[in-house]
Amino acid sequence: MELFEWILDETAQNERLDKWLASEENDWSRTQVQQWMKEGNLTVNGSVVKSNYKCQIGDKINLEIPEPQLLDVEPEEMNLDIVYEDEHVLVVNKPRGMVVHPAPGHLTGTLVNGLMAHCKDLSGINGVLRPGIVHRIDKDTSGLLMVAKNDKAHESLVNQLKDKTTTRIYKGIAHGVIAHDHGTIEAPIGRDKQDRQSMTVTDVNSRDAVTHFTVIERLKDFTLIECRLETGRTHQIRVHLKYIGHPLAGDPKYGPPRTLKLPIEGQALHAAVLGFTHPATGERLTFERDVPEDFTHLLNEIRKTSH
Repeated sequence: MELFEWILDETAQNERLDKWLASEENDWSRTQVQQWMKEGNLTVNGSVVKSNYKCQIGDKINLEIPEPQLLDVEPEEMNLDIVYEDEHVLVVNKPRGMVVHPAPGHLTGTLVNGLMAHCKDLSGINGVLRPGIVHRIDKDTSGLLMVAKNDKAHESLVNQLKDKTTTRIYKGIAHGVIAHDHGTIEAPIGRDKQDRQSMTVTDVNSRDAVTHFTVIERLKDFTLIECRLETGRTHQIRVHLKYIGHPLAGDPKYGPPRTLKLPIEGQALHAAVLGFTHPATGERLTFERDVPEDFTHLLNEIRKTSH
């Protein structure tokens, strides 16, 4: 364990503590400092404080950095579809059916296992089970995902998500014929009281959620759409489309109670476009990957019945 101590002078007066520490120690990001504060490893005058604490002259800051926790997750060689990679970030096209990060009792076969075998340098901010993971997409959603290879890159990408400056566009096949060519679904999402494994539109313990959609093609009983995320809540597109009466085809959790047998495992949803500002160079990067074969097959089958 590493121990650090500071006595603050007038140069730190009224500065946010997490910001001051991150600027004082260049190897630390604000996100990492906030994590230490949340875990109670940092005290001010002997007391645990929140990350927005304003520094005062004479404050005594103590920080205990615990030994890195050994990762129980084993690297696994996988044929990953790496779309882009440099020393700071990596973009991968995740297949349908792959879980993004391990969970206790389920430590193999995830994207993280494959990433650990592919590269040794991943950001540790999100802990031992989610190294490098900035955001995630559901197991049965395919598509583009950005991964941070160091803590500074991680913090930059997380802040871009918070500031809504990333581009995340999905393609999906929805039940029913959507009448409007364009629309915005603005409805808060929270945990479903009746089913704790599901999310729902609710005003109780919820967070704002905004999804913009555009109709690409109308078919007999389905609509091919494009959805642009303004926020990134758990199951957001799936919940929002159910909310407007057009759940995703193949969605086992939010689809129609009377399940139609469709030639696809899981929801027809693909993260097709991903754009962000490079954490080190400031360059705007945008990547695009077409829908996978099973999505195309389902779409062609629906088109056959539409004529």
